[in-house]
Amino acid sequence: MSRSSQPAHRSTLHRALDRRTLLTAAGAAAIATGTGVALGAGGEPADAAAPAAAPPAPPTSPTPTAPAVPSPAGTTLVSTAAPRGASGYRRLGEGRGWERVVREDLAAAGGARADRRTVLASFVQLTDTHVTDVQHPLRFEYLRSGKPRAWRPQEALSVHGLVSMVERINSLRGGPATGAPLGFAITTGDNTDNNCRAETEWFLTAMSGGRITPNTGDPLRYEGVQNSGLPLYWHPEGGAEDTDRARYGFPRVDGFLDAAIRRLTSPGLTIPWYSTVGNHDDLHGGHYAGGAYLADLSVGERKLYELPEAEAAAMYRTIRKGRDTRGAALQELLRANSRKMRTVTPDPSRAPLTTREYAAAHLDPAYTGPGPTGHGYTRAALEEGRLYYSFRIADGVLGVSLDTTNPDGDWHGHMGAAQLRWLERELTRHGDDHVLVFSHHPSGSMTVGGPELTALLGRHANVTAWINGHSHRNRIEPHGHYWEITTASHVDHPQLARVIELTDNGDGTLSLFTTCVESAAPYAADPGDLSPAGLASLYRELAFNAPGRSTARAGRAGDRNTELLLRGR
Repeated sequence: MSRSSQPAHRSTLHRALDRRTLLTAAGAAAIATGTGVALGAGGEPADAAAPAAAPPAPPTSPTPTAPAVPSPAGTTLVSTAAPRGASGYRRLGEGRGWERVVREDLAAAGGARADRRTVLASFVQLTDTHVTDVQHPLRFEYLRSGKPRAWRPQEALSVHGLVSMVERINSLRGGPATGAPLGFAITTGDNTDNNCRAETEWFLTAMSGGRITPNTGDPLRYEGVQNSGLPLYWHPEGGAEDTDRARYGFPRVDGFLDAAIRRLTSPGLTIPWYSTVGNHDDLHGGHYAGGAYLADLSVGERKLYELPEAEAAAMYRTIRKGRDTRGAALQELLRANSRKMRTVTPDPSRAPLTTREYAAAHLDPAYTGPGPTGHGYTRAALEEGRLYYSFRIADGVLGVSLDTTNPDGDWHGHMGAAQLRWLERELTRHGDDHVLVFSHHPSGSMTVGGPELTALLGRHANVTAWINGHSHRNRIEPHGHYWEITTASHVDHPQLARVIELTDNGDGTLSLFTTCVESAAPYAADPGDLSPAGLASLYRELAFNAPGRSTARAGRAGDRNTELLLRGR
């Protein structure tokens, strides 16, 4: 159903639920465990990793205790980042929260449902964190001359932003609608930006806990576009009369570049977490299947910083239309501009990862954190090069994580026949379960196998929700008997994650509660605050002010904090 044809939503302000909505003892125990067991292709418990010497325990935050009643604290029900001033570069401050909207597109809301409600699942979705090595030689910053939003001024702080989101999730007191303990977190792809070993290690450490130095190349200095002297990019420490400062009023922040590559520590999530792959995790720049030339360039000493506007615009259009997925035109462009390339420090940690290497990184005991081992990926997946799996969320609730990336290149979604057959078997075998399907790409971004996937989910009444990302925009749509929930990214404004709670209302209906959360960073840090928290705050502020940013990514009220009704079975 298109946005314009959706029925009007009935809005209600978020209310704390009374004692009659508390968890049943069994429900609370099932959710609190959060021990979703990864299942293999046949749906049986996967083999565990061989015992290994325990790595040093990463620092962790105290595990929050679920309150007796639900609390909206720390969520966008209470407050959201809001701009100060009317024009130019705008600082942020605390703004009004977003109300919860009841949507009855698939089922009517019973008046007594809150009195009978039992919680089936409570968890957090993160998506499109785009942890970025901003000094990587294969980045496409030079496309900004043809498309302003092709480069983001906030990208150097992506690790700080993710760590701050981890801190926020750890601080939540439970599901804001039900009070149920959060059982797990799941990422829905584009965890990294360049399909790069270093980025994958930073992402895994941020999620599982430990120290991160978000720097490649020269260990002592930054070697990227932000001290290049080119007016195309924001130069936070001066040295160039750049466009972002002259035209948009971007600030001067002395010490920014050293602070951006300085070591910081992530507490790691205190709940189990699962990983879903996205096109940026699997492909060069999220689009190119690559080859030897691009792999060599990734770890080498040459980097292109600028390109004429017409050439940049033409290449941007080629990528957006899904062309040149093997990189022939890109290689031709890079070779034609080789004399414009600058010298950087080579680094083998920038090497691209194969599918097997990406899965193997998750299986490394150093990144187990609160578990599960492999975060959904198993030894069998590693051997087969398979990045889709199912896992047990709770009694009666199954999770399915899909791989919608195209191994032949292209940033659009792709679903092959073998995975469709596997999914058909899983949905059939678990016909008595409520099934939550996770993928990177939403239905509107699937160009290969998309209609088949949508039809398959529509044939199985046990599918409750399809949860995804990729578009960097909040959007919630009904599909027959289930809801498709698409969540905005954590790299572009408004930088969100989403808490999702599934309940049985005891009246023949189910409810999916969705609640957006921002990171723990202060809305407005003190100018010049280069602490990790201050940089995470600046990360949010720069994203809001990024030239060319979309103003529609937060979605409408019915795409954010909601109660989504659907029929039970």
